[in-house]
Amino acid sequence: MRIGIVAPPWLPVPPPRYGGTEAIVDRLARGFLAAGHEVLLWTTGDSTCPVPKSWALAEAATEHMGFDAIELHHLVRGYRTLVEWGADIVHDHTLIGPVYSCRHPELVVVTTNHGPFDSYLSSLYRSIGEDVPIIAISHDQASRAEGVTLAGVIHHGIDLDSFPVGDGGGDEHGEYFLYLGRMAPEKGARRAALAARQAGARLLIAAKMIEPAEHRFFEEQVQPLLDDRVRYIGEVGGDERLRLLQGATALLNPIAWPEPFGLVMIEALASGTPVLAFPNGSVPEIVDHGITGFHCTDVDDLAARLGDAGALDRAACRDAAERRFSTQRMVTDHLALFERVVADRDRRRVGT
Repeated sequence: MRIGIVAPPWLPVPPPRYGGTEAIVDRLARGFLAAGHEVLLWTTGDSTCPVPKSWALAEAATEHMGFDAIELHHLVRGYRTLVEWGADIVHDHTLIGPVYSCRHPELVVVTTNHGPFDSYLSSLYRSIGEDVPIIAISHDQASRAEGVTLAGVIHHGIDLDSFPVGDGGGDEHGEYFLYLGRMAPEKGARRAALAARQAGARLLIAAKMIEPAEHRFFEEQVQPLLDDRVRYIGEVGGDERLRLLQGATALLNPIAWPEPFGLVMIEALASGTPVLAFPNGSVPEIVDHGITGFHCTDVDDLAARLGDAGALDRAACRDAAERRFSTQRMVTDHLALFERVVADRDRRRVGT
């Protein structure tokens, strides 16, 4: 197949640090190409994903354009390019691309919703009807897609070879627990810090903190909890991210929202690191209670479980990642869905 991929216009593929959607787009694009398909990735001009790419806007050109104008320009040029290229199917990862795709009925378009099916998004995806097959990324997310017709659920995957298994031995200062994510109330940095302080444990907080709201939350809710044992170390990526995951006794992920999928959890499991999380969103689909981590009911329960985390089998964590969360499995699942969608289109054409 000729597979066109439309990435969001906000970050390069792959992202330098934070950017779960862009990381998934990178793995899918490389995986489709490795499986023998032709790929054209419509993305930003600074993307480095090693597949054929095309783009419309240099970074400087976006300075005089509003948010909506940037995304619309990105999509208009992208769909025109993919039509000219002769795509058999387009995998769209933007919010309004599936709606815009009606301008090009000659294209077969599939979309993945990387966000929650809240009232706004459910309304958007209901408007698409059955013209654009919609992929959910967890069963919990799918259960919240009220009135939305879904083509299937495909869990994310990661390149396992990029995540060597660590021994959880800590660093030069000793053992530690790890929070890795975004500095936002629903993501759980404050709850992780409270649990660590209650248990007298060492916690490293590595979090994205760029937006004003993120800085405000940190200054008001997290910074007062910091001391010699609970430390904020900034946003991390690359080798530093891998080192932190490998050395941690466990990843703390006390989310307070129905997160559609938590990539950081499968990165931890691939590194052999158990996950202690609140059982919201996709957590029960990723973390096996008592085997690869614990489902904790509140901060007190999380604090109590810190002492049990070291007894969990790190090999079982890696095994779960290999069986269920590899890039190869994710790519295979997508290709099977694409083939089914294209075959359905061909049957309809023959029928007419």
